[in-house]
Amino acid sequence: MPDTPQQPARSLRDILVAGERGLSARGIQEPRAAMEWLAARLYGCKRLDLRLREGEIPPQPVVEALRRGWKRLADGEPVQHIVGRWEFHGHPMKTDRRALIPRPETERLVDLVLADAELWKLPSPRILDIGTGSGCIALALALERPQGRYIATDISPEALELARENASLNHVESIRFVETGDLSDILDPGTIDAIVSNPPYIPSVMVDALDRSVRDFEPRVALDGGPDGMAVISAIAEEATMVLADGGRLFLELDAESGQAPKVSSLLASLGFESISTHRDYAGRDRFVTARLAAG
Repeated sequence: MPDTPQQPARSLRDILVAGERGLSARGIQEPRAAMEWLAARLYGCKRLDLRLREGEIPPQPVVEALRRGWKRLADGEPVQHIVGRWEFHGHPMKTDRRALIPRPETERLVDLVLADAELWKLPSPRILDIGTGSGCIALALALERPQGRYIATDISPEALELARENASLNHVESIRFVETGDLSDILDPGTIDAIVSNPPYIPSVMVDALDRSVRDFEPRVALDGGPDGMAVISAIAEEATMVLADGGRLFLELDAESGQAPKVSSLLASLGFESISTHRDYAGRDRFVTARLAAG
């Protein structure tokens, strides 16, 4: 965001345009949106409300903060990390390098759980979030359906620390956060009514080809799904057959780019799941699979 003390004071609109131009030249995705999110955070307002301020001359501290944020954006750092907080399913979540940034498409996964009428006929369904990361899925469910009993697991202690901070931020005390990669360590067979997970699903060889804002700033362990992207998904599906109660539900987010849905559906059928369905994300891509464990 080029600027010198000799230049006349510029309006917020001019600063946003200049910042967008500079970021675009450096290959940063959605540069105008990134600049607007920075400004909205500094002004303490919603992004859309910036339109009411675009003609203003920002105070110098705001200009300096925008310049610092612009430099971080130009280095590839995601705007979500710079502003430090992001909204997921209508709720604020702290965001940093410890876990994946909550993404809009995953809100659809939460919606699929909330829409399962049979699950919510249970007075207090037991719901497990595997690979909770920032905790956004479990927290969104707990805030919408406080009658549920929630367990959120992750192999990363750093991610769980962030998830607990987000629980505190949202005043949620009902989730049990557990560091584990082996469900048999914490759960008895047949004790869970639903499992939800947005697991690592990107094939290993593709991780290094991701945009640098993802590749360099988000934890690889939350991205890398093994040689074909199916390693963690397969492990979850197999463990689900042990910890789910008869008729228990499974909700999975998948890689829409590599077409994993048919593979996952076939795997679940071989493991004894029924009512297997594929669901599209907001862009119309097959991204989610839901299933029910058949009665033993």
